[in-house]
Amino acid sequence: MDNLVNELSSALLEKGMLLATAESCTGGMISSAITSCAGSSAIFERGFVTYSDNAKRELLGVSENILRHYGAVSAGCAVAMALGALDKSNADISVSVTGIAGPDGGTDEKSVGLVYIAIAILGKEPEEYEFNFSGDRKEVRRQACETALKLLIDAVSSV
Repeated sequence: MDNLVNELSSALLEKGMLLATAESCTGGMISSAITSCAGSSAIFERGFVTYSDNAKRELLGVSENILRHYGAVSAGCAVAMALGALDKSNADISVSVTGIAGPDGGTDEKSVGLVYIAIAILGKEPEEYEFNFSGDRKEVRRQACETALKLLIDAVSSV
């Protein structure tokens, strides 16, 4: 994961961009990975860990309508979280992650391992992604974190 963080940091520095994170099922893993590297203050603006629906509403402005009709684990919620992180920060780009890491919480419609990631860049339409990761809770969270870092690298490179 360190290689991904270094690659992302270099890309953000090169573009002069600041990053904000909005994390639910990863519980701050992305923020932790990024800030574990010296000099991260040059590219990391802030992180939101919004595990509860209430936190998503209060800190990121996710609407009650999205939460009621689509749920916290949905593409709509991921996009709202990413846009909220941009709105509530001085960042140029944000990433959000929401999902079901397990071992409990899955349903027939939304199984354990279902994760939504969204990337929002100022002035652009947000991008949303759906994944079905496998493994135990720790593995699902690790895959979500690594995938978010890879998506961020691609997004920054395309700016």
